Amino acid sequence: MSTSLPTIEGEAAFSPPNSEKPSVTWYKIVGDLKQSSSSPLIVLHGGPGAGHEYLASLTDLVQLYGIPVIFYDQIGCGRSTHFRERKGDNSFWTFDLFIAELNNLIDHLEIRTRGFYVLGQSWGGMLAGMYAARRPEGLLKLVMSGSPASLPLFVAGGKRQRAQLPKEIREVLDQGDIDGIYDTPEYKHASEVYYSKHVCRIPIPDEVQQAFRNLEDDPTAYHTMQGPSELVINGNLKDWDGTEDAKNINVDTLLMNGRYDEVGELCVEPWFRSIPRIKWVVYENSSHMPHLEERERYMQLVGTFITTY
Repeated sequence: MSTSLPTIEGEAAFSPPNSEKPSVTWYKIVGDLKQSSSSPLIVLHGGPGAGHEYLASLTDLVQLYGIPVIFYDQIGCGRSTHFRERKGDNSFWTFDLFIAELNNLIDHLEIRTRGFYVLGQSWGGMLAGMYAARRPEGLLKLVMSGSPASLPLFVAGGKRQRAQLPKEIREVLDQGDIDGIYDTPEYKHASEVYYSKHVCRIPIPDEVQQAFRNLEDDPTAYHTMQGPSELVINGNLKDWDGTEDAKNINVDTLLMNGRYDEVGELCVEPWFRSIPRIKWVVYENSSHMPHLEERERYMQLVGTFITTY
């Protein structure tokens, strides 16, 4: 949408756990946070490390529903403080780090008493789910978009999807797994074939390209927590399962994924079983980016969920 909207950018000072390095979280508020009758929506991007840009379409919610939207770059990426020196440090890159950062941002913006909504996409939804499971003061509703409840189940679903790829593509991906070499032109091409089916099924917009650029610029968090790619999960989250923690979520929750999503039914369904008050929507013409692939319907569902029930 092209109409100009009030926008404020800023930085929140942040003291990460297990670090004495002065740090900031960069954020952007679209919409009038003070004058709006709606509580704001905080957007948690994926990766970790993908940055906020690829979720820019969510500003539609400001214009269509009057919901102020708060974007931020999580620590370690984009315009926030980077920690390249903490590569492979499993004691630093944890859910606790990112939850502390989110709480710090909420208090910096002074929105806890008023209340807020949280939307997390991909890794951001995993983070949002674990945040909501702690029942934080001020959280009104939760949206999880393309977010696995279990990384072992995510891996299992990915193997099913890979089995349906052309033989020559499967062989390249399998060889990469055997060799542990993922930066060859052949492997990158094979990965792009997979991504075109299960990550973004439309021509990749620049904002999604920016997410890949962010990850390439600083893959520290991504490589430490997830692994070298969407297809290889060997980071410190490889055994993570949020199913039990999710039972503690006590706010209304909207769960979404695409029919062709890399985050498929196998690893999404446990959220649905565990969260007491939840609605699950599958976008029939989308993969991992329904906020772009089926933008109009996505905004209608999210906006309606936030504003009407």
